[in-house]
Amino acid sequence: MKTFLSIGTGPGMGYETAARFAKEGFRVVLAARQEEKLRQMADALQAQGYTAEFRIVDARNAESISRLISQTEAEFGAIDVLHYNAAVMRNESITSQPQGSFVDDLAINIGGALTATQSVLPVMSKRGAGTILLTGGGFALYPDPEFLSLSIGKAGIRNMAFGLFDTLKKQGIHIASITVSTVVAPDSKEARDVGNQFWDLHNQSTKDWSAEATYPG
Repeated sequence: MKTFLSIGTGPGMGYETAARFAKEGFRVVLAARQEEKLRQMADALQAQGYTAEFRIVDARNAESISRLISQTEAEFGAIDVLHYNAAVMRNESITSQPQGSFVDDLAINIGGALTATQSVLPVMSKRGAGTILLTGGGFALYPDPEFLSLSIGKAGIRNMAFGLFDTLKKQGIHIASITVSTVVAPDSKEARDVGNQFWDLHNQSTKDWSAEATYPG
């Protein structure tokens, strides 16, 4: 059974993307900080007959992410698809946000994505196969001074996908992001649409691989 690992699984895009891959026969591993919410999401997937697990991870902590990936590989084998969905939606400007929380936000919004990618690359490269999916955002294109740390983080996500795309493609690894430029609520059409788009990115033939999709299209 193929394995899909979601880091920063929330009840919106994170859950719906995991559900889309579970529907296609993947074992899904949901990972975030809040155990009870993860348990509820995993239970909901299992109730539909899907194979779902959950694990605790702190996306601001590189060691926690690396350990999660190592343990997932040890337990289930290679991770076929990694989805990095963690982000901090902090409403603060350059003048109002303390330096400490700004650095912490960037550790989650972009640093965790980098660590997760670095951690899955050895096995994916050895196999010559794998997909890395990143949840981007419209703030990458239109930064908001009142959501500065998130804007910088989403710009980093987009540049990471484009910057690594050609290098990883040569290794048989598809990295891509979806730039989501609308509010996405849990249990919504928008969340399910994004989940479907992530599946479509993963399912692209190699000659058609792209580094970015947008939502709305």
